[in-house]
Amino acid sequence: MTSSNIKMLDEFLTQCQQRVDQRLAEKLDTEIISHTLKQAMQYACLGGGKRIRPVLAYGSALAVGGELAAADNAAAAVELIHSYSLVHDDLPAMDDDDLRRGKPTVHKAYDEATAILVGDALQSLAFALLSSDGEPLEATTSLAMVHLLSQAAGATGMVGGQSLDFEAVGEKLTLEQLEQMHKLKTGALIRCAVLLGGMSAGSASESQMNALADYADNIGLAFQVQDDILDVTSDTSQLGKPQGSDSDKNKPTYVSLLGIEQATELATSLSDKAIAALEGFPPSADPLRELASYVVSRLH
Repeated sequence: MTSSNIKMLDEFLTQCQQRVDQRLAEKLDTEIISHTLKQAMQYACLGGGKRIRPVLAYGSALAVGGELAAADNAAAAVELIHSYSLVHDDLPAMDDDDLRRGKPTVHKAYDEATAILVGDALQSLAFALLSSDGEPLEATTSLAMVHLLSQAAGATGMVGGQSLDFEAVGEKLTLEQLEQMHKLKTGALIRCAVLLGGMSAGSASESQMNALADYADNIGLAFQVQDDILDVTSDTSQLGKPQGSDSDKNKPTYVSLLGIEQATELATSLSDKAIAALEGFPPSADPLRELASYVVSRLH
């Protein structure tokens, strides 16, 4: 990436992060009877995270001719689902992690029961936000977006991938099996973010949505491959979570299967394919193109 491209992407990332953070802060500042629950929900969602999924939603809206504002609810909804998944993943019964985004995990800052309730509340808030009366889309489009998010978050998406991840501990997977697991665990919500962004614009054609899906499938896997690489090459202070946690738990990764060099080549290839999927899109899709390069060059 050139210096000008890096500057453009940095400005776009900052703009999108500020937008989604504002929307999340607004929605998390509503009347919640339990002060502890409200405080813990804000702790889980605000003040950290790369916001890659919201940024992808915003980028997709722009790519098909929409405005950033059109994707505010979609961006916040996918981030709420992502945040809920992290809170539950960190629990002792799951990954048992003490650090997330550079600070104690929710069950460490509060307690396990609160962490479970926080995850439940964030998940339901995501669907409430996506189906709110203030959404300016046609009812059929809003319903399709809710359906898409439910599939991406549930047993046929993220949760199903997490289950496969647990089943795979200590096992030797083929490359195809590892890819299938991560298409669900990580890729499904990333794909959903891209598609929700495109749908939120209200004007995307079928061919554009198909191209966005192709882009999303490739960038979703590229993101996971880079995560596996960073788990080996980065450190805890950069990652904001324990370095080497996957290898410590004996989880199969792209690095354990392919080695660093081949995993890096795979990530680059997937990034290139994602960019190629946007060949017919105008310059308004440039943020998505830059994001495809960013996900395989990031250091955390």
